[in-house]
Amino acid sequence: NDLGSPEPLRWLLRSPFDRNVPVQLELQELLLDHVFQRLGVASQGSVDHPIVLTEAVCNPLYSRQMMSELLFECYQVPKVSYGVDSLYSFYHNRRQNWPCSGLVISSGYQCTHILPVLEGRLDAKNCKRINLGGCQAAVYLQRLLQLKYPGHFAAITLSRMEEILHEHSYIAEDYIEELQKWRSPEYYENNMHKMQLPFSNKLLGSTLTSEEKQERRQQQLRRLQELNARRREEKLQLDQERLDRLLYVQELLEDGQMDQFHKALVELNMDSAEELQSYINKLSLSVEQAKQKILQAEVNIEVDVVDSKPETPDLDPLGSEQSLEDVESINEFEPLFAEEQPEVEKPVAAVQPVFNLAEYHQLFLGTERIRAPEIVFQPSLIGEDQAGIAETMQYVLERYPKEQQAILVQNVFLTGGNTMYPGLKARVQKELLEIRPFQSSFQVHLASSPVLDAWYGARDWAVEHMTREEGWITRKDYEEKGGEYLKEHCASNVYVPIRLPKQAPRITEALAPSRVLTSSSGNPCEQA
Repeated sequence: NDLGSPEPLRWLLRSPFDRNVPVQLELQELLLDHVFQRLGVASQGSVDHPIVLTEAVCNPLYSRQMMSELLFECYQVPKVSYGVDSLYSFYHNRRQNWPCSGLVISSGYQCTHILPVLEGRLDAKNCKRINLGGCQAAVYLQRLLQLKYPGHFAAITLSRMEEILHEHSYIAEDYIEELQKWRSPEYYENNMHKMQLPFSNKLLGSTLTSEEKQERRQQQLRRLQELNARRREEKLQLDQERLDRLLYVQELLEDGQMDQFHKALVELNMDSAEELQSYINKLSLSVEQAKQKILQAEVNIEVDVVDSKPETPDLDPLGSEQSLEDVESINEFEPLFAEEQPEVEKPVAAVQPVFNLAEYHQLFLGTERIRAPEIVFQPSLIGEDQAGIAETMQYVLERYPKEQQAILVQNVFLTGGNTMYPGLKARVQKELLEIRPFQSSFQVHLASSPVLDAWYGARDWAVEHMTREEGWITRKDYEEKGGEYLKEHCASNVYVPIRLPKQAPRITEALAPSRVLTSSSGNPCEQA
C-alpha cells in the first residue's frame, strides 16, 4: 500500500489520479487496524512486531513523517522499514547470473514508473513517471464499447471492462500492422471474442395474458385520470386566486380609492378598468368551466366503477321472443367475423421474440482488445500529452554514458499488474531493438508473479534482515532524527533530508527599528 498524506496535502500523492490512496490519518488508522485484525495481531496498546511498508517512488518526507508518527506514537511498534514495491519485486526475482543493475519498468493501476537501478541502489534523480495505468485503460475501453453499443450503456460497467482487460486484451507487437490484420473478415472471425451480458426473459411482454394486459391498461387509465384531476384542481386553485385578486382591485375602484387602484393596475401590468373587467370575465368563465370538468370527471369515474361490477342478467320471459330474434340476427353476421377472431387470438397464443435476446446482449470484442492497452505506449490515443513507455525509456537511458546504458539494458525488468498482457515482453524487446545501436545486446525479463512479487520480495527482505540494523528505523531513530528519517537499503527510496536555513534572532529584528528612530530624531529635515 502507498503511504497517504493528510487532507490539506493531497498534492503530495504519487499522482492526481490516485483516488484510492488514503489521504487521512483516521482512515489510515482504520486500515491498519483491519490489517492487524486479519493477521491476528492485537493492536490495542501496542504492536510488538516490526513493520515493513511500501511507499511511492520519491515519496515526500511529510507523508513518511505522518506515517512514522502514526506507527510509533499510536501503535508503539519497535521498528519500521519503508521500501518501494517494484524494487521489492526486483529483489525477489534476482538470480545468480543477474547483474545488480537494471532498468525496472513498473506499471500498476494508476501510473507507470521507469526506475534505473545502479549497483543495487535506486537512482532517484533519473526516475520517471507516466500517469497512465490499468485504470485509464479500463476507462478508455468503457468509452469505446459504450459508443459501439449505446443500447447497453448501463451494463458496460468499469468492473466488466477490467475483466475484459485481464482476460481478452493483449499488446500488439506492431500496432499498425495488427490493425491491418483486423481489416480481414477471416481474421476478424477467428480472433473476435464474445462477452455475454446478463439479461432476463421477463423483459418480454409475451408472458402476460390478455386479462393481465387488460388489468394493466385499466390501472394506467386510473393513474392518468387521477393525474389529470390533480392538475385541474391545481389550475383551478391558481385561477381562483387570480380572480379574487382582480375582484379586490375592482372593489377599490367601486369604493373610490383611486390611488390604490392605479398602483394595483401598475402591479398587474394593466392600463385601464376596461382591461381589468375583460380579464375578470375571462377568468370567471375559465373557473366555471374548470369546475364543470372536475364534476364531469368525478361522475365518469363513478359510472366506470358501477359498470365494472358484474351484473347478473335478468331473465324476462316476456322479452324472450325479442332476444331470440336478436340472436338470429347476430348469427347472420358470424361468417363475417369468423376470420378476424383467430387473428386476435394468435398473438396471445404464441408470441415469440423477433430476435434472439441472448445474442442481443453480447459484446463483440475486435480491435478493442489491442486499442485499450496500447495507451501505455501511445498516450495520445486518449488525448494525453505525455510520452509512452518507449520514449520515456529512451529518455532515461540517454541520461547515462554509453557504458552504463549497456549495463542497464542487460536487465530490463517488467513488474506490476499492468504488465500481465500477453505480448508486452515482445513489444518492449521490439522498442529496445529500435532504440539501441546496431548489433547491441539487451535482455528483458518478466516477473514470475507481477502482482504478488512485491509482497514476496518484502517478505524475503524482512526475513533476511530481521536481525540486522540495515534498513530498520527504530524508535530511538524516530525520536532523535524525526519522522521523515529513512534508512536506505536495496529496495528503498533515497533519503534526502531537508535543510532549512537558520532564522535570524528576533532580538536584533526588534532593536533595528528603534536604532533608526533614535538616530533620526535629531533633525526633522533628515527624517523627511
